Amino acid sequence: MRAIGLTVLLLSLSNVFMTFAWYAHLKDLSSRPWIVAALASWGIAFFEYMLQVPANRIGYGALSLGQLKILQEVITLSVFVPFAVFYMKEPLKLDYLWAGLCILGAVFFIFRSKWGGV
Repeated sequence: MRAIGLTVLLLSLSNVFMTFAWYAHLKDLSSRPWIVAALASWGIAFFEYMLQVPANRIGYGALSLGQLKILQEVITLSVFVPFAVFYMKEPLKLDYLWAGLCILGAVFFIFRSKWGGV
C-alpha cells in the first residue's frame, strides 16, 4: 500500500508540471514564437519526467500497467480542472463532471479484479 501512496503522490506532482508544460504557454507565452514556448515546455517537462518515471517504476510492482494508466488519467483530470479554472480562468463546466464520471467507470473496470471481481 505504501508503494501505491508514493506512486499517487509522485504522479500528482508530475502532473502539475505536465499540465503547466502543456498548457501554461497558451496564456503566458502566446505572443512569443512557438519555438520559445516549446523550449520552455521542454524545460518544465524535465521535472515532470523526473517524478513520473520513478512513480511508474514504484507503482508497477503494486499495480498492473493498465491500472497505472487509469490512475494517471484520474490524476490528470484532478489536476487539470483546477488549473483550467484558477490559472487559465476558464469557466467551470459540467462537462468536467461527466468526464470524471466516465473515468470513474474506467477505474471500476480496470481495478475490479483487484477488488475481487472477474
